[in-house]
Amino acid sequence: MEAKPESHKLIFEKEGVYLHTNAKRSNQDTTIPGFIRIVERDGEPALEWSPVEEDVRNAPAVFYAKKDGEEGEEETKFDPGYEPDWAVISTVKQERRQEHPPVRETGQWGFSLPLSELYSLRRARFSLGRNFLVMTTRGGDPLPPLHFHRGGTRELLKAMQRYIRLAPSPMDGRLFLAYPHDSGALSQSFDELHLFDDTSADLVSRFIQDPYATTFGGFSKVTNFFRGALRHPESPLGNRSPQDAHFPHSADEEPGFELITCGAELGPRPEVKRGKPLDNWDQFLDPEGRVTDPQKVKKLVFRGGIVPSLRKEVWKFLLGFYPWNTINNFQFQPFLFRSPTDEYFRMKVQWKSVSEEQEMRNSLFRGNRSLIERDVNRTDRHNSFFSGNENPGLALLQDVLMTYCMYNFDLGYVQGMSDLLSPLLFVTQNEVESFWCLTGFMDLVHQNFEESQEAMKQQLLQLSLLLRALDPELCDYLDSQDSGSLCFCFRWLLIWFKREFSFEDILSLWEVLWTRLPCENFHLLMACSILESQKGELIGSNHDFNSILKHINELTMKLDLQSILCGAEAIYLQLTNCKELSVKVQEVLGLRVPSSFSEESPNSEPTETDTLLAQSEARGASSCQPFNGRTPQRTPPTCP
Repeated sequence: MEAKPESHKLIFEKEGVYLHTNAKRSNQDTTIPGFIRIVERDGEPALEWSPVEEDVRNAPAVFYAKKDGEEGEEETKFDPGYEPDWAVISTVKQERRQEHPPVRETGQWGFSLPLSELYSLRRARFSLGRNFLVMTTRGGDPLPPLHFHRGGTRELLKAMQRYIRLAPSPMDGRLFLAYPHDSGALSQSFDELHLFDDTSADLVSRFIQDPYATTFGGFSKVTNFFRGALRHPESPLGNRSPQDAHFPHSADEEPGFELITCGAELGPRPEVKRGKPLDNWDQFLDPEGRVTDPQKVKKLVFRGGIVPSLRKEVWKFLLGFYPWNTINNFQFQPFLFRSPTDEYFRMKVQWKSVSEEQEMRNSLFRGNRSLIERDVNRTDRHNSFFSGNENPGLALLQDVLMTYCMYNFDLGYVQGMSDLLSPLLFVTQNEVESFWCLTGFMDLVHQNFEESQEAMKQQLLQLSLLLRALDPELCDYLDSQDSGSLCFCFRWLLIWFKREFSFEDILSLWEVLWTRLPCENFHLLMACSILESQKGELIGSNHDFNSILKHINELTMKLDLQSILCGAEAIYLQLTNCKELSVKVQEVLGLRVPSSFSEESPNSEPTETDTLLAQSEARGASSCQPFNGRTPQRTPPTCP
């Protein structure tokens, strides 16, 4: 019996819709013109895009699939045709498994998506006047952004609404959620959201399951969402009244696409100035050498850093080598330092005593040693402490890192740790002190170096949340260039901007970050400050994916640390002064404890930096534990 030929009916077609591939191959175009169509195939409507040179309507379907590493199931993804620069950043695993038919991909770049599988749609227009759409499937996979160089988005959305309902989010005027016209299905969706459950505290996490869509913000009022979902189907496409329809549109404006400010109104950004560095340590010590006011010390360090002559002493407190209430006078200091010294050299002797025959049978030990030797030989060689051959500083760097492998067998050595150690060794000029300061530093960032990279993915997601709250236009532009994942910030967060600033600036920056003020994620606000400072260059020069990555990498040693610190603190004040800040952003800033850890939420928000610092200091007061003669044991904090 012959198979019945597939019937199709063309409903909508628009030329001049471009797909930006950012392909690295020199023989490929990075901007591909094409057609966007709505086609009924055997009665089922589908959204299709195909290049101009291909006749996709008659082309055979090609499926791209990847093996799922855990369950062995095939999971279809859009194949961009190139290898990402940051291969270490893998896609955040979705909690929801793919239960829907995959996107059908035709030819090399074309795709076909049944409208019943469309989950969300986001429209945007940045200052260059170019409009684009980003769509996400019900499986959580974003389709490549479609750029409408010749208009037509309004007509496309009107055609789509013959088959689906597009419900706008009141918190993000660009985001629409797709529902079938069946009112029963829409009611079921409301039921799943628990919209009428008074105990529901976080509608976003229950409503939007994929990381891409969660960055668009949450729903603040159930009534607004309900009103938006039941709005007349054509109303989301434009806010003009019928009378306004007779007025002509400007040349660079597409009907229905005004620039919308999404999210809460942040208000003006305050002006922030840096303070003077901590230059008098003795005033904070009692007669026995105890620090009398640790919180004031942290506040002064956050405001202005530490003068170089005091860093060696104060860093040991900031990194937990000395508890803040330690008796630290001339008579007691030898006893204070004896136990950590003995413990360090016991661990050092362990790896020093490994014979060549033993090392040949221990691939993990050989791997750590080889990687450390390679990294040490290229770490801060411009600094006089590590420059030249046969430099004793290099030998100390290697010995401390090898000893850390004995201290932390599970983690061992990971590339980047040498960058964390070198400033510590430079300041302390002491092998043992630099080691224990390194363990304190690693307590803060050890999850950055874990093989799963889950902590890094989480930080990139949190950075995306902050940046979207601050500057939706910049986020839209990065999304349009396949850079919305912010993978180019990976190195910043991994080693706390070590390669972005001068060696002296890093000493100042790290001591500020070690105070954990005004919040534990202040390094993310630093990243926001840098990105906002580069907004004009990124958008004004119309950078694509590759040139964005190149531009960010070329910022090395060109950033002014003090202005970036002022910008980061100003961003923090601006966000915390916003009374309608989303729950997710509050959690990133430490203003709200995640619901999974606490049932209580703050009932007031501070408005001045000193008050905010005091709140953060209160959380750090528990670090002042009595010294028992050994290096204090800490519970590693959750990596922000």
